[in-house]
Amino acid sequence: MNVPSLLLAGGRWRCFPVPLGSSFFQALRNSCCRKKSTAPKKTIPYVDFFDENTKESGKELDKLFSSEQQASILHVLNTASHKELEAFKLLRGRKSMNILEHREKFGPFQNLESLMHVPLFQYKTTIQVCNSILNPQTGGKKKSQENRLLRKLIKPEIGRERLKAVNSILSIVSGTRRIAWAHLDRKLAVLDWQQSECCQLMKGTYLSSVYLEEISSVISKMPKADLYVLEKTGPSFQNSSLFPILLHFHIMEAMLYALLNKTFAQDGHHQVLSMNRNAVGKHFELMIGDTRTSGKEVVKQLLSDSVLKEEPRVFFPPDKIVRYRQLFSSTEQNRVEELYDSLLQAIAFYELAVFKTES
Repeated sequence: MNVPSLLLAGGRWRCFPVPLGSSFFQALRNSCCRKKSTAPKKTIPYVDFFDENTKESGKELDKLFSSEQQASILHVLNTASHKELEAFKLLRGRKSMNILEHREKFGPFQNLESLMHVPLFQYKTTIQVCNSILNPQTGGKKKSQENRLLRKLIKPEIGRERLKAVNSILSIVSGTRRIAWAHLDRKLAVLDWQQSECCQLMKGTYLSSVYLEEISSVISKMPKADLYVLEKTGPSFQNSSLFPILLHFHIMEAMLYALLNKTFAQDGHHQVLSMNRNAVGKHFELMIGDTRTSGKEVVKQLLSDSVLKEEPRVFFPPDKIVRYRQLFSSTEQNRVEELYDSLLQAIAFYELAVFKTES
């Protein structure tokens, strides 16, 4: 028996007789009329993988911390207020609120594993939080900030132990015509304070031999100290007209570094530091924008306080106060700017670097 079937041939649909028992017809019938399987379906049992992982992680937590440590951690988690929880760096913000909400809803934490049921607390986070509770580092951030500020203030870097051991420093400020220095001990008593004509800014020529000879002569007059602090300054490269002054300052600084370290070296340690000029200006409120103003009025006040106050900020030798006042009352004020700056730099070094390090 044949069954008419439609097949595409030559681009048109045509009718062809196909035997009912042919393999083609059987394959077509089987594909269209397949019976549904009556075999029972296999079911996969449901497993709460999160719960299983939490249990495994909870066991690991018990291994990481002793029973005494777990008790200490749970005591903090169950009794600390919101403010006390936020004292820990890792519990600031939403995490501390989640702990309080979990406590109110489910009661006290019974074990460390229960902390992992709090939102935002996964296995690694829980370990970090537990360690921070056991070993709070409340002063770490402050100390790192102080280290950064110290690195910006003075160069090259110097250890805190060396700063604590300082008994006297020599603060040195060089100008276009002279070098001034102030020798102060750690009680801020002025031991020596003077200036010397040196290396007048030359037009067009920078003879190394002249710098070497004159700076060596000035250094021979300087007293010995634990550290020598130079003023780090210089006009901007953007102003090309100031380039000769900038070059002069760099030559002076390089010469002072080399000669001071060679003359006063102790056990191979670096003795010469540079201090940021603007940092000193900010310390004494002498900055107007990016420009530093004269320290004359500050120094005059320090001299007056040394006479009038029982505990002045700086102690001047009584037999030299009159001479200092006469010097500063001179009409040529620009001749003593380096003296002002050397004294203020010495005070700022003690107050910003040495005394803060001790505290």
